[in-house]
Amino acid sequence: MANDQNSNENSASDTPGNASDSPETADTTSATQSRPPAAEVAGASTPSTPPPAVDPLAAMTTERDKLKDQLLRTLADFDNYRKRARRDEEAAKHRGREDVLRELLPVFDNLERAATYAKTGADAKAIGDGIGMVLKLFEDAVVRLGGQRLKSLGQPFDPNIHEAIQQVESAEHAAGIVAVELVPGYQLGERLLRPAMVAVSKGQPSVEPAPTGDDDTKQN
Repeated sequence: MANDQNSNENSASDTPGNASDSPETADTTSATQSRPPAAEVAGASTPSTPPPAVDPLAAMTTERDKLKDQLLRTLADFDNYRKRARRDEEAAKHRGREDVLRELLPVFDNLERAATYAKTGADAKAIGDGIGMVLKLFEDAVVRLGGQRLKSLGQPFDPNIHEAIQQVESAEHAAGIVAVELVPGYQLGERLLRPAMVAVSKGQPSVEPAPTGDDDTKQN
């Protein structure tokens, strides 16, 4: 009995000692778990592998081929645009010629009728009236096409729209005024189609003084 009691006392005295050692053991285990492995620490300090070196010649060749391809595409697009613009221009010119001819055909028809009528020996007045009608048709056609006949007679001479053929004395027009329109001029919008050929007045005709009796006496 005495031995059992001593044994229990010894066990009881040893238990507090073991309990006091437990927190130290837990702290040591926690510190061990929180510390990173040695291999990871070594790997973190190891420098990263540098990227492979780029061959400058190969890079320049690639860039050159890219720019060359872009240039060829641009040249092809420009060539297509130029061909399309040329076709559009030719088509516009063709339509313009069609419009002009369509407007002038009635004038031609009436001129042909007037020529046929003149061969029948008709009177001159009827022929003149027919030609006047043809001229009116022509003027109307010019207006429909956007043209306009220039007004020159009695207007100041303008070298931008007039071409002076000669100078004449005129009792009706002052110097520098168009006295005679020889060939009419035409314009299309603001564009001059043909200048008017005109004769420009140089003023009143000079009047020679009438001879007097004194002049006759001097001659005698």
